[in-house]
Amino acid sequence: MQLFIGGACAGKRDAVKARFPSAVWWRLSPGQRLHEATHIMQPSVPLVLHGVFEWLAAVQSLDISSDVLRAQWRGDLESLESAAQTHEVTLVIIMNELGRGIVPMARDQRRLRDLSGWFSQDTASQSEQVWHVRHGLVQAVK
Repeated sequence: MQLFIGGACAGKRDAVKARFPSAVWWRLSPGQRLHEATHIMQPSVPLVLHGVFEWLAAVQSLDISSDVLRAQWRGDLESLESAAQTHEVTLVIIMNELGRGIVPMARDQRRLRDLSGWFSQDTASQSEQVWHVRHGLVQAVK
């Protein structure tokens, strides 16, 4: 699994498109779980998952604790990675990095930033490679 992370409009999608031109793209939408992407996996075709921040924004309004959401995310990542290995699929996840901005005063917005940070940490720890994208420049961090 590879993670491309960076700020909004930093060039993450362009970097992924350049490296994986034949990839299938799947947007994580509200009401879906990450592991559902297994149904579109094609043997040996890279799979790019995006829309995590928007999905998180919708999911955080549900009456689910942060710990439960994080445990679900970790489990879904493991299931998805296992399926990707079985089908010899390079799995690529694009995520927004929010750690360089102003911390919002609103509680729900702070929780969204926290969840995004925790999910990014979990994804980075399970990824074989992590790429930070800033101003269209791609730097390997793992």
